[in-house]
Order: sequence, then C-alpha cells, then structure tokens
Amino acid sequence: MTKKYDVAIIGSGMGGSTLAAILARQGLDVIVFEAGQHPKFAIGESTILETSEMMRALAKFYDVPELAYFSSENYLDYAGTTHGVKRHFGFVHHEVGKEPTPERTLQAVIPKEPYGHELHIYRQDSDSFLTSVAISYGAEILQNTSVKDVGFSTDGVKITTAKGDEYQAEYIVDAGGFRSLLAEKFALRDFDLQTNTRGMFTHMVDVPCFHDVSFSKEENGLPFRWSEGTLHHLFEGGWLWVIPFNNHPEATNPVTSVGLLLDPRVHPPRADLTPEDEFYAFIEQFPGLKKQFTNAKQIRGWVRAERLQYSSKKVLGDRFALMGHAAGFIDPLYSKGLYVTHMTIMLLADLLLKAKKTGDYSAKTFSPYEEITLGYVKMHDQLTLNSIKSWSNYNLWRVYSVQWLLGAYLEYLMLSITRIRAKDRAEYIDLLKNNRLAGGGFSGFFEVQKKVDALFDAVDPANKADVDRMVAEANALLRDFKWLPLPFDAILDGKNHLAKKKFRLTLFNKEDGFMGSGAYKKHFFGDISLLELGIKGAKDKLIYARAYLRWRRKKDARLAWRK
Repeated sequence: MTKKYDVAIIGSGMGGSTLAAILARQGLDVIVFEAGQHPKFAIGESTILETSEMMRALAKFYDVPELAYFSSENYLDYAGTTHGVKRHFGFVHHEVGKEPTPERTLQAVIPKEPYGHELHIYRQDSDSFLTSVAISYGAEILQNTSVKDVGFSTDGVKITTAKGDEYQAEYIVDAGGFRSLLAEKFALRDFDLQTNTRGMFTHMVDVPCFHDVSFSKEENGLPFRWSEGTLHHLFEGGWLWVIPFNNHPEATNPVTSVGLLLDPRVHPPRADLTPEDEFYAFIEQFPGLKKQFTNAKQIRGWVRAERLQYSSKKVLGDRFALMGHAAGFIDPLYSKGLYVTHMTIMLLADLLLKAKKTGDYSAKTFSPYEEITLGYVKMHDQLTLNSIKSWSNYNLWRVYSVQWLLGAYLEYLMLSITRIRAKDRAEYIDLLKNNRLAGGGFSGFFEVQKKVDALFDAVDPANKADVDRMVAEANALLRDFKWLPLPFDAILDGKNHLAKKKFRLTLFNKEDGFMGSGAYKKHFFGDISLLELGIKGAKDKLIYARAYLRWRRKKDARLAWRK
C-alpha cells in the first residue's frame, strides 16, 4: 500500500485493456487485476461498422493508434492473419423439417470503402495484444490475480486480492463481466428485461460454407458467399451463429465460432443432455443446419449459459463504475456488445481524466456515463426482443430487418461524420450525447422506431390476418420516413440483399440523398458542406488505405522491432 493508483480496473478483456491503455497513455497510474491469464477464450467475435468506427475514434482522440488495429481488414498486417473478414451480415430463415429457400435469405453487405470490410476477431489474440499495449504505455497488469473485496472511503478505494495483497486507488472500474464483484457487493443486478435467451457455444473446424451444402451462391443471387461474413441461421424462438476465421486468402486460422441461442419459453432447457448433445439434437430438426455440421469437429469444450440477459439498477457509485458486460448484456444477435463497450469507454475515460484534475469522483459527476450505458441496454433489449419474435413469420422479419438496418445505418452515419467534423474530443462526445445504440440520436428515427416496435409488441405471429395488417402498417411507417435509403426500400419490396457497390448518383439528391435536408441534415452534418465533407472523406480514405497503413507500419510501428 505504498503507492496509490489513479484507477484500478478489474478484468483485462477487450474493454478493460482498452481503457487501461487509454488512461496510461494519458498519464494516469493504472493497475489491472486479471483473474485468468492471456491468451484465453472469449466470445464477442464479430465486429460491426459502429464498433470499428468507435475504435478509430478512440485511437484518434486518445492518441492510442493501436486501438484501431481491429477496426477493418485494411489493418490485417497489424492485427494478424488469425482473424477473419466480414463482408456481410447474413441471415437464412429455417422451418422445422424443411429445406431453406433462397427467397428467405438476407445479405446485408458491408461497404468496403473507405476503410475495408469488417473483421471476425479471434479474441484470444486481440485481447492478449491489447493487454500488451496497455502494459507498453505504463499500465500495471496482474494476471492470475483475482480480487476478493473492494472497500470504499471518502478518500479512495482499497482492493484486496484473493492472495491477501492490498492496493489503493482513487477510483475502480469493474469490467469483470456477469460475475462482477461490485454488482454482487451492492446487489445491482437487474433481470427485468424483455429478451430471454439461453446459449451454448464452442469453436469448431471443418465447418463448410453453407452454400456448399445448400443452394449455391448463384442460385441465391448474392454478392458474397455465406462464409465471407457472419451467418445467422434463424428459426422460431432462436438463432445460430457461424463466424469463420478462415475465410480469406491470407487466413492462417482454421477455426469457426459456433453458437446456438434459444428462447427457453419456446425451447425449454434439456438438463438431461450435455451441451454438445443438445446442440446436435436441436439441429436435427432442420435439414439445412444438419448438413452444415455433419462433419464439423469441436476443438474445445462446449460452454452452456442459462439466461443471458441482465442489466444493472445502476452502474455507478462514488468512486466506482461498472463497464461492458459487468454493466449488462442482452444477446449477441447484432454484435452490438463491443460497440456498447467502446462507446462507454469513450465517455468514461474522458470523465476519469477530468476527475483526476478536479478530485471529484462522485457518482453525480459521472452521471452522464450511467445515462448512456442504461440507454443503450434498453434499446438493445427492444431491438432483440422483436427481432426474435419476427422469425415466427418471415413477413414480419422482412419488415423488422429494415428497422434494424435503418437504425444501424443512422448510428454509423452519426459516428463517422462526427469523428470527421468534431474539432476535439469534447465536441465529439457532446455531439453523440443523444445516441442510443440505433438511430444516431435522431429524433425522427426514434418516432418511427417507437411506432413500429409498438406494432410488433401487439401482433400475433400465428394470426395471418393480424400479421398482414401489421406488416402493411409497419411498411407504411418505414416508407414514410423521408430519408429511408433506397436499398432498404428494396428489401421491403422483396430483394434479398443490399448492393455490393454503394456509390450511386442518387446519393447526391438534394432532398433525399446522403446529406438529406432539414432536421436530418442539421442533426447529422451540421454546417459541413458537401465539398468539405468530400475533402475530409478523401483524406480519411488515404490514411486508412491498406497501402498507406503498410508503409506506416514499416516506417514507425511503435511495437514492432526495428533494426
């Protein structure tokens, strides 16, 4: 107890190590307690545009370039070839006893420009690397060191490890996941959520592309093979993910991540079966799924998790905060978890740096962090609930997929334009203060979202007339949204994929183009002109181009050995 740290962190997963690297880079004394040891297994392997954009923003506004290494395939020279690529969000709808059909599929193509496609992150490598980055910036990380207790006083925090060692800090961040020590200590867990799924997951090898065991890519009429992105198999009351790390020419990792998520109210738990036996017994009902996993082999034991959903009554107290999965978790359906973690890191790190100057570590001072964290959890819960409900009838899913796409597009638009136009971190955080996971903080979207969600809350999927009425009303609401992108409108008309090439002349339409008009333009673009945006966008494309990144890495990569 001879040294008092500025911040102590429990957990060195992607969130804990990222926060530690930022704070240490900004001059704070940081100590991290990790119960395990890297490299270690973790799920949360599929990135989305929002997550990657937050990685670039954190790298820029906190001067930690390594935080962007997992933000796109253009960084594969930095991240390494154990990671996969993600060129699309793919969905195949199944019914019991029937083969799936090309018409009941959706491929949400991810734009390649300007940063490259997304990644499938092999977490044992990413988390280990980020822990090393934090250490290189000066953070002290104690692996194989679990925390037994945390005590609070008016002038600081005392941390006692399971080994009996004691440490002091001004503030503590619990990034320890569901079994959060502080959530348990203060009875903060909240299970009053709408979504209810349980899961089982593992890593496998010899999982073929779904096109190789079902209809071909050409029959499907899609831009990419299913194996080139994150594939979601959908069915009533649940879904199954397939995340390959071996899906590009440079890949050196033969592994595929596989997970099955089920609503226990539709598919009750099978305590009489092992997770592996339950997985295979379940997919036996679906001919397409059975074919994809006939010759697959697991390389690690299955993990079974009961109800996944939880939140917290509050995520703050005087001198402490819950972060990432310690604060809450809904479902990995749309890969939102890492986005929520990185967004909250942006705000929490800023508040901690301010508290270092003022000495004020009260819960009141950190209240904006609690507001945004719980707001994201609430929106995530609603989005996942109605998505799962919609899979009972494909007509419902076609409509709700557009609700999801629109919300994700507007969120990413707000994030990317804000990073370009904000003069500093303070302005960046201020402009994003109304973001809530989907919709980019735009009130016009929230108005539509609430109406569509209300329709889904009330519809009976088993009543065809009720479904037809509800689908017509939801269609009208979405089409009446003045700034609905044309490719999303086409999905409502029955198209099964977004275009591979995103550039088109209609983007420059004054009223309903990319920059829109009225409240939309003011909210997302402020006073920036199309010319100014074009110039800054071209610069962005250059500095994140793979050729330029390769040159930078050879020239001055901070962590690479150089002669």
